Amino acid sequence: MRARLVYNGAIVILLGLLAGFPHAMVISGTLEGSERAWRMAHLEGILNGMLAMLAAGVWDTLVLSARQRRWLALSLIVAGYGNVIASIIAASFGVRGLAFALPLANIVVYLMFVAAIVGVFIGVALLIRGGAQAIRSGAD
Repeated sequence: MRARLVYNGAIVILLGLLAGFPHAMVISGTLEGSERAWRMAHLEGILNGMLAMLAAGVWDTLVLSARQRRWLALSLIVAGYGNVIASIIAASFGVRGLAFALPLANIVVYLMFVAAIVGVFIGVALLIRGGAQAIRSGAD
């Protein structure tokens, strides 16, 4: 699972880096769109990918069961892809995904953001739990 976090985290970072191209094109005026939305897509990929790789980096420090480790990895992978793909769709279609409302692209973005939010909260909660248990057990 640790290797999956690294692998998928790197892909999420790559997606964020690729979203930087339309962001630059919007800034330069060669592409019409929202600079804010493309900046968000660019940063979502980089930051979510880094979170996944950070979790992989502290993996051996955490005191978690095998099941909790699986949940940690899968939740951060879902969060990473959900956030970056939803942000790219949002920027591409000019929607924000802040409510479950038409057009269809907005509904898709909303649902992906909801899944990503659930994933990131589960992942961060497990990071906190694994770190706290490591401190209590003297494993730090």
